[in-house]
Amino acid sequence: MPGFVLLVRPRGDGDDVRGIGYTVSKKVGNSVTRNRMKRRLRELARAALPDSGIAGADHVLIGRPGGNDIVFAELGDHLDSALKRAAKKLAAKAP
Repeated sequence: MPGFVLLVRPRGDGDDVRGIGYTVSKKVGNSVTRNRMKRRLRELARAALPDSGIAGADHVLIGRPGGNDIVFAELGDHLDSALKRAAKKLAAKAP
């Protein structure tokens, strides 16, 4: 099970800025655990979105239970894979 879920939604406003948001619910754990997860998600996004992010879209990373137990490099691979799948889906939807 991945440590996060990625949601991507194109804004359609003509601006190429990549938006990013993070959320980690109380189901993940106490505040220390949630904040650690958010820090890891921020660093993942900081490294991956400039190159692999979808221009003109909002990206939301939702932390899942067990995400802190996954090796950081593996989470990076998961994010790269998720961004590629999202880009492929959006390209198929485009007219």
